[in-house]
Amino acid sequence: MATLSSALALAAKPLPLPQNYRPRVAAFHSPKPHLRRTEFKFANVSAPLRRSLHRIRVSSNDAHFNSSPEENQQRPSFAEFITSERVKVVAMLALALALCNADRVVMSVAIVPLSLANGWSRAFSGIVQSSFLWGYLASPIAGGVLVDNYGGKVVMAWGVALWSLATFLTPWAAQTSLLALLAVRALLGIAEGVALPSMNNMVARWFPQTERSRAVGISMAGFQLGCAIGLTLSPILMSQGGIFGPFVIFGLSGFLWVLVWLSATSSTPDQSPQISKYELEYILNRRKKSFPVETTKPKRVKVIPPFRRLLSKMPTWSLIVANAMHSWGFFIVLSWMPIYFSTVYRVDLRHAAWFSAGPWAVMAIMNYLAGLWSDMMIQSGTSVTLTRKIMQSIGFVGPGLCLIGLATAKNPSIGSAWLTLAFGLKSYSHSGFLVNLQEIAPQYSGVLHGISNTAGTLAAIIGTVGAGYFVELVGSFPGFLLLTSLLYFLSAIFYCLFSTGERVNFDDPGEYKYTYICL
Repeated sequence: MATLSSALALAAKPLPLPQNYRPRVAAFHSPKPHLRRTEFKFANVSAPLRRSLHRIRVSSNDAHFNSSPEENQQRPSFAEFITSERVKVVAMLALALALCNADRVVMSVAIVPLSLANGWSRAFSGIVQSSFLWGYLASPIAGGVLVDNYGGKVVMAWGVALWSLATFLTPWAAQTSLLALLAVRALLGIAEGVALPSMNNMVARWFPQTERSRAVGISMAGFQLGCAIGLTLSPILMSQGGIFGPFVIFGLSGFLWVLVWLSATSSTPDQSPQISKYELEYILNRRKKSFPVETTKPKRVKVIPPFRRLLSKMPTWSLIVANAMHSWGFFIVLSWMPIYFSTVYRVDLRHAAWFSAGPWAVMAIMNYLAGLWSDMMIQSGTSVTLTRKIMQSIGFVGPGLCLIGLATAKNPSIGSAWLTLAFGLKSYSHSGFLVNLQEIAPQYSGVLHGISNTAGTLAAIIGTVGAGYFVELVGSFPGFLLLTSLLYFLSAIFYCLFSTGERVNFDDPGEYKYTYICL
């Protein structure tokens, strides 16, 4: 009996670890107040011990992960995703971007009666519309630095408040003087320059990599719906409340948005009082799995970013070229399509605005579908780099072909169909370069967005003003569309040659080190 008891006690006793493994296991179990600052070195650990370590659960705050998070934490269903706290955040971002674009596009409709009332030529009308871009040129880089240092929530709130004020003051400025009108439109551009960097920052904080294309798609869907809403409602509001009615309505709507945004959202998931424990764990686990863990103390972005190093890498230039071409095509349509349909097809202003608004509504729907497809490709094993290149190729080559069809269209219905298809395909670029900004340099995403946005704004100014002069000199709107088509093709080639979905080292060697936790 004593022998049996001894045998049972021996069986229950854990087997001793080999002597050379004991220091490693002791180090693994040592206190770790902040997991993300802790370095784990498994390079010299044998396969049997590594398998045993895989079964050990490590916790940091409320986020728990083990060897296979997918086994214990399945991807959320569509119903869980659409009702989650992070989708509430991205819905607010979409609404902000809708107001952003609606405030821009009102002038594209109002410019027609204003030009008639003041005797402005097409070239001068282009200058008035481009005054928005003068301010927009100055703010994206500064806005990106602010976003990287203070977060997207605060910067977005200030941006919406300022651009809503500028929109609300536009009627007063137009009745005061031309200089006042140009100054208010420039203020609108300065404030709106922080919108997209703030959106990118909030998406990177709230969404894991496998959901970011969808999140950007939802946000940009709001951006495009803002165009459709502005182009559709502006003529109606003008007929009821005068030329400046839409400016007052959209300006007041922006002030209301700021109040809701500040009271109902948080900068990060772990600061949100409404988020569930399950959703918080899901976001943190997936985010840690998507990116390496820093082995040095995290550093704040410097006040003066390393611009020379950022501009020394070709992936940066692929984003600059893509954003420049994206903005060129965007602002050409935003500023000139109502006039294009009015002059080429001889439709009145209300119908011209409707023909121009249709493509934006389709683009809003396609934004989400493109993002969903992009996320599914990554989840199925397609590399991030290849996914981004496929999305960007569709987003540039497709519109380039469609603009050729628009230039040869003989009636407004066919022209609107080509324009609608062009911008439905154009939405795929949001799952290309726009998400790519977060991937190649998460710590500098705001600054990179600012740099590429500045290039895009320069391209937009040249395109918006140049279109007016081109039409006056050549006498052909379709000719300018063909030029834009060629630029789309060249930009797609450049992006495919030099872009990447991998993280790019923009810091000095040794400044940041990364190791991966074996999961």
